[in-house]
Amino acid sequence: MHTYVALLYSIILGEGRRVVMADLKAMAENLGLKDPRTLVATGNLVFETKQTKIAALEQRLEAAFENTFGRHVDIIVRSADDWLMLAAGNPFPSESVEAGDQVAVRVMRAPVPDEAVTALQACIGRNEKLRAVGGDLWIVFSRETPSSRLLAAVSHKRLGIGTSRNWNTVRKLAEMVSRQ
Repeated sequence: MHTYVALLYSIILGEGRRVVMADLKAMAENLGLKDPRTLVATGNLVFETKQTKIAALEQRLEAAFENTFGRHVDIIVRSADDWLMLAAGNPFPSESVEAGDQVAVRVMRAPVPDEAVTALQACIGRNEKLRAVGGDLWIVFSRETPSSRLLAAVSHKRLGIGTSRNWNTVRKLAEMVSRQ
């Protein structure tokens, strides 16, 4: 069995309706995924299954989500090894220790294009940082700039399918998969 991490782009089903993590775990179990577990109520799922192509897992999870919850949501899947590499590749370790909720990674389905990273440079505000690592986009947001232009610019339309998680979540997911 291999361990995987699945990240949902959104758990909002409509006004006032969110996905309940117990329902997400039940959906995963109905797919035959083993030992599904969640981390916080923001759409993070860890599970075991036989070795499977990532794209096939993403398609299965997205179809099951739509069938179960009545709405399409993009789901990004990474193997445990790839997740541990992502966490180890954090280019902002000191900032992560100081303010783990202000350091985020946009985990991409396909590597973020170089031209998109270049275009985002113009949106970086004071005390913000940006770096592409392994096709994903790491960002340090400033507490002093609550209306960050960079935050608004990091979208599906500009970058492609992806979803963001802060360092605290990345680290806790890495701990979950490294115990396997």
